[in-house]
Amino acid sequence: EVHLVESGGGLVQPGGSLRLSCAASGFAFAWAAMSWVRQAPGKGLEWVSSITTDGTIYYADSVNGRFTASRDNARSTLYLHLNGLKTEDTAMYYCVKAQRVDALRSILRGQGTQVTVSS
Repeated sequence: EVHLVESGGGLVQPGGSLRLSCAASGFAFAWAAMSWVRQAPGKGLEWVSSITTDGTIYYADSVNGRFTASRDNARSTLYLHLNGLKTEDTAMYYCVKAQRVDALRSILRGQGTQVTVSS
């Protein structure tokens, strides 16, 4: 059974940073494309980033240059470093077991971790 647990969210001031983690179990993590999606209050899911099995990383335009995704296959963990946070980054962040094209419709995601950017 696929199990994904996100952590690392919190309240941060504009311009601040956070590191999100996603601990994965129940599948061969090293062989899985993974993604991050987010949902802001009152809005739909938004794709944020995807990382392939060979380490190729894709970012949404809204976060490119500020967020950095990475993976540690030995620890079956996915990371998302959030830098230069803006109020519009406030959302629940989810890791998803899916490649980029499937990320928004996949049901294989964790419970999420809340990121709130506010002064």
